Parts: sequence; structure tokens; C-alpha cells
Amino acid sequence: MPFFRLAAKSVSAIARGNVPLFGRSSHTDPTTEMESASSKVPEISLSSTSTDVIEKGVTVTVEEVPPSPTSSLSSPLPSPTSVTAMLGRDRADSLGFSPIRHIATTYRIRSSRPKKYAYGKLPTDEDIEAGGGSRLSSSEDGSLEGEDTYFVDEDTLVSQDPNSHASKHGRKRTWLACGMAFGLFILGVLLVLNIFIFASRSMYAIDADPDDIFNAWGHPGTGTEDLAWYPTDFLRDVVPIPCHSHNDYWRKVPLFSALHAGCIGTEADVWLIKDELYVGHNRAALSVNRTFQSLYVDPLVRVLERQNPTSEFYNASSETPRGVFDMQPNQTLALLVDVKTKGDATFRKVLEQVEPLRKRGWLSTFENGQVKYGPVTLVGSGNTPFDVVVENGTYRYAFFDAPLASLENSVYDITNSYYASVSIGRGLGTVWFGALRRGQLRHMRYQLQQAHARGLKARYWALPAWPISLRNAVWTTLVEEGVDLLNVDDIKSATRRDWAKARW
Repeated sequence: MPFFRLAAKSVSAIARGNVPLFGRSSHTDPTTEMESASSKVPEISLSSTSTDVIEKGVTVTVEEVPPSPTSSLSSPLPSPTSVTAMLGRDRADSLGFSPIRHIATTYRIRSSRPKKYAYGKLPTDEDIEAGGGSRLSSSEDGSLEGEDTYFVDEDTLVSQDPNSHASKHGRKRTWLACGMAFGLFILGVLLVLNIFIFASRSMYAIDADPDDIFNAWGHPGTGTEDLAWYPTDFLRDVVPIPCHSHNDYWRKVPLFSALHAGCIGTEADVWLIKDELYVGHNRAALSVNRTFQSLYVDPLVRVLERQNPTSEFYNASSETPRGVFDMQPNQTLALLVDVKTKGDATFRKVLEQVEPLRKRGWLSTFENGQVKYGPVTLVGSGNTPFDVVVENGTYRYAFFDAPLASLENSVYDITNSYYASVSIGRGLGTVWFGALRRGQLRHMRYQLQQAHARGLKARYWALPAWPISLRNAVWTTLVEEGVDLLNVDDIKSATRRDWAKARW
């Protein structure tokens, strides 16, 4: 049936004169010709010598008849001049037709059929009716020989080949539309989740502070002026956490920010300039009012005086000194002094300036072969010379920051050192892909074993700070493996974590 339709459609264009009669391929018999133009019913014969026609097992003779009433309307589309748009160039040439795209007329198609039909049985009455035509006659014996005549009414556009460029382009557009719809759906889901998370956090943040009803407590004229003050208000409910406030002088309030977060270690970079110790990361950051004494020594004296008062209720001179943390008064605070200038002179100046702490008995000491930890432990690092730290063999109140990666067969132990530190890059190598490799873990475990065997506090500094997931993974691994103090720059994030799930 499709072949008959093709033949019928081509005749319309030929009859109107819009396309040449023969768009022949090399296989078309040159003897094929159209009947006389004066004939009442022009007939177009497609020779059986055509290769493609023989393969399809049909020879078609098409005769034009007057239009039927059901197809009297002319086509609304102009007739094209090439069959390539419908069949493709190769197929159109092999059939000997010029292409058409729209037919609106009636044809009588005569089919002379060989016994072997290459594409199956002849069309049935149902097939013809479905195609819009009617069967007039056929051979009585029903054999494959003979001649059938059909009336075919056509008013259709040629269907699109699924393998054509236009069809593929349409499929691409369909897939593109589906992809865009799916992407918009995912974005919508993420937007809804984001709104939900934001709303839940906002609801949690607006919970009322139960102490709001006491806002007037201690104000003048309320009768509570003398009741509102507590001697250790600043640190009364702070729980100490094994973290070291790296470059503490960078914080908004040096020392106090670290103490309020619960850090049990703090750090000051000191520069000896004109007989004064200034605190800063480099010389460009130094200022006359930011000194070692003003930022660290004097504040510690004031905090410890409140922790160790002399009154009718408490006599500090007869009691064991209390540390800075009210929750754990026996916890010592490591004051790490990173010497940046000439070691010998600078560290001796440090020993001189911590005298207010020493004479009150608030510094850890080594005396007569024993170490006694006090509220503050002074630790020398950077350019601090080890021989200055240990020059007094019977009594000293300063300790050394030993090299964690070089403890084997060394002289560093609990009597002369407090920390054992190394940068993570030098001690273990670069950390990649969010986790320490097996070899790095073996090195770390060995280094920690060496430090703990000497009674030292192991610490790795210069930890990765970004990405956050890498930083947190390294923190967790260090704590799980037994690092004693976590060297941190972001003290808020470090002190918010529940380290009890790891080891602390």
C-alpha cells in the first residue's frame, strides 16, 4: 500500500507540471515514456526493467481520473520541486520519481503483479479502506497475476522518516525539554529543603533565654546590687577542652577568648626590641601597647587573684593554688612563648617578666628532681635555647617545646619539657583526600608513643584549615589516635564538637 500511495502522489505533481516527469537514476529504463498528452486519460508506465521496482516485485501504471467529490479541494501547500525532502536522494533516484510532499486529488492505480510479491500479500479490502480508497476489481481466481484497479483519495502530508535529520532533531528537542524539566524539579526540591532547614534553625534560635526575666538583676535601686557579682563570673561555667589556641594574639581579646572557649593552651609570639617584649606575628604587626606583660602576664595575675582570694572564707596561702577554670581548678594552662628574636636574651627577658606569677606560686616548677604543676606552665618554643631552660639543674620554672619527630634517643623528657610539637607537614607529610594514609598513621602512632613514654604532651601544628571537611577529618583522626592537645585557629568550631565521641 505505501508504494501505491507513493506512485499516486508523484502523479499529482507531474500532472500539474510542477516537477519533471522523470527524475531517473542510472537504473531507469530509458525507453520508459509517458503516453501522448492528447490522450484523455494520461498514463505513466514505470518499466519493469527498473532495478528497484523489480526488487519490490511490482510494476505500476497510474492513470489520472477526475477528482472525486471528497477530494475536490486543492492542496493548501505549494508543490515542491524535489522528491529528496520525502524519500532522501538515493531512494528517490532509484524509484525514478521526483519528490512530492502533499497530495489532494484522486487517482486510479493499476498494478500488474508478478507471482512472487517481495513485500507480502496484496492489500485487502480493509487495507484499502484504511488508506482512504476503494477496490473496484480484481482477478476472479485470486491469483497474484492479473490487474487490480483502485481509487485512491489522498489529502495527506508525507510521514516523516524516523531516521531523517528532522526526526532526530525533534527527538533531541524532546530530550532537551525533559532534561530541563528534570533539572528544574531537582532545583525545586533543593529550594524547599533549604527553606525547611532555614525555618527550623530560625525557630531554634528564637527560643527565649530563661534569664531574660532577670535583666534588672544587679541594677542600682533594685536591692540586688551586691548580689549580682560573683568572684569568678568570667570562667565559672567553662569546661576545659584539650585544645591549644594557636596565634592567640590574633583574637579579638587575646588570652580571654581562648579561656572563655575552654582552651588549656595559649600562645604568644614575642619580639625583644629595646628591652621590651612585644607580641605579634611579624614586626609590621607590633605596637607599643601590645606587650607580653600587658596581654598575658598581667591578665593572668588578675584572673588568678580572683581564683585564689585571701578573705575570711579562703586563705590562698594555705591552700593548693587554683587554676583559671572554676570547673576544674587543678587544670594547668600552658603558656607557650614563641621566641622570634635572639633566643638567649629574649627568653631571659621572658623569665624576668613572669616573675609576678612565679613569686605567687602560680607557675609549674621542677624542683629537687620532681615536677609540680601549677595554674600556669611556661613553655619556651621557637628560638628558645634548650640550654637556657635547663641551666639550673635543681630548680626551674620554665619548660621546653621538644621536637616531636626527633624524640628517639633524645634528652627530652618530663623534667625539662612539656610539649612535644612538630608541623604536620614535617612530621607526617601532606594530607590528601581528607584522610591520613596508612604510612602516615604508622608514623604518627610511633611519634605519639615516643612522646607519651617521656610524659610529654604531643601536638601537631600547621593543620589544614580548608576545606572544612578535610580539617574536621584531620582533627578527628588526631584525637582518636591520642594527640594530647589539638592545635586550632578556629577555637569556636573546635570547642563546639563533642570530642567525647572520639576520645576526649
